[in-house]
Amino acid sequence: MGDGAAAAPSRFRTICVFCGSSAGRRKVFGDAALELGHELVRRGINLVYGGGSIGLMGVIAQTVHDGGCLVLGWCFVCFVHSVIPKALMAIEISGESVGEVKVVADMHERKAEMARQSEAFIALPGGYGTMEELLEMITWSQLGIHDKPVGLLNVDGYYDPLLALFDKGATEGFINPDCRQIFVSAPTANELLTKMEQYTRLHKEVAPATSWEISELGYGKGAPSGS
Repeated sequence: MGDGAAAAPSRFRTICVFCGSSAGRRKVFGDAALELGHELVRRGINLVYGGGSIGLMGVIAQTVHDGGCLVLGWCFVCFVHSVIPKALMAIEISGESVGEVKVVADMHERKAEMARQSEAFIALPGGYGTMEELLEMITWSQLGIHDKPVGLLNVDGYYDPLLALFDKGATEGFINPDCRQIFVSAPTANELLTKMEQYTRLHKEVAPATSWEISELGYGKGAPSGS
């Protein structure tokens, strides 16, 4: 958790967090979600997430929603904007929904909308869905569709096997060495956000965002990739 003191102004106004709708079997995962929520509030960063009020999703959403953000001497309340497909509402949401909920038609629209509204991405521990969302944001960065920082909160080594697989891919020639640096990882929320604040894209993208027609992300010909 943050130390309660106001942090320096963040370069990010909004961060999208990917995480599990399960809490996991160990308390350390919930603690990490709580810590990240407090750190976002401390830095005055708003949250975009996939919707749902259970599991790690619910922990971070409720923490950010309940937190008052003191930034540069002026105070405001962080908002939570969640995007959830109609088919998942009965499964993922229990009790009252957290923050503003925007219902979309399908999973593709959900991911595109979350990406469009965010200036950076963080993945907490999660299952197939969380990993798929993380890898899509990494891939879009590699392709040059966006230039937004991607962070991996590697709680208690949860993602060590995935990081080892990425290293294997680079060693075997399937991942370009510069693309191995597309994302940053850290074991704590404070360290991760600090790294993301300092992130500069070093890899050479496949094509600049101006060559992509990605209307779902609010990008198109002539649109900057960081918009």
